[in-house]
Amino acid sequence: MKKIALATLSFICYTAVAVAQAPAQVSKVVQAEEAFNKLVARKGIKNGFLAVADPEGIVFKPKVVKITDFYEGVEKQPGTLQWTPKIARISYDGDLAFTAGPYVYQNGKSEDDKVFGDYVSVWHADGDGKLKLLIDLGIQHPEMEKEATTDFKDPDPSKKPVKNKDPFNGKNIILATDKMLNQALTISSLGAYKEFLSAEGRYYFPGFEPMMGTDQVLKFLNNEAINISAETISGGRSTSNDLAYTYGRARIKKGEIVSNYNYVRIWELDATKHTWNILLEVFSAIEN
Repeated sequence: MKKIALATLSFICYTAVAVAQAPAQVSKVVQAEEAFNKLVARKGIKNGFLAVADPEGIVFKPKVVKITDFYEGVEKQPGTLQWTPKIARISYDGDLAFTAGPYVYQNGKSEDDKVFGDYVSVWHADGDGKLKLLIDLGIQHPEMEKEATTDFKDPDPSKKPVKNKDPFNGKNIILATDKMLNQALTISSLGAYKEFLSAEGRYYFPGFEPMMGTDQVLKFLNNEAINISAETISGGRSTSNDLAYTYGRARIKKGEIVSNYNYVRIWELDATKHTWNILLEVFSAIEN
């Protein structure tokens, strides 16, 4: 009930007008990601990231640090990095988007030097409408035996969202939702995800292949005896009020082992129920 009330409040607390233009196409962010991949292959990891970074873009090394500050502070990032977007979404207005998919990092010439995993990238449009890298995070796991299914989806043109006239309050609403989830996690991880995870939500946890769907995620949490306590750091959402992101730090107890993580959550608005649901969540281990 708290979740429903909070989402309803987000429609009352700002003046909204119907969005008239046609929705953005998800191919915009897929093309941006593919161009970024080619840039890294041509210019190297450091120069590639610096070329596409949003001025406020962040990476976790392990604490939150601006992309520009981190890569300007290293002489060169060794090795090669390749990745393939397999999941992609973009907001109706096209100002916020994300992609996710498998990556391969190799710091040597032999097959034993390869590291496999999945990445998550959040993109934000600049003043000229060009997508820039806002968040980059990933997990490591064994090489997958099966190729991931491609899932690119355009915004639904029949569900025109309302344009947010108060971006500051809009940000506060999504941060409050994230904090509400974190509070629910301290009571019951299973109960929290039952309420907040989208039916097709995805879950990325280090050492495991990405999971999809409430049933699979809940089964994983139960089998691994995972308990989560988390703290929100920041977030934001699209001007069309249909896609959002949050990030923070988490302390996870897995059986008898307690470890620290960074997390990023991608949220989508359920246009029917007017509630925010997790479309994707990724945890990245903070190494001691």
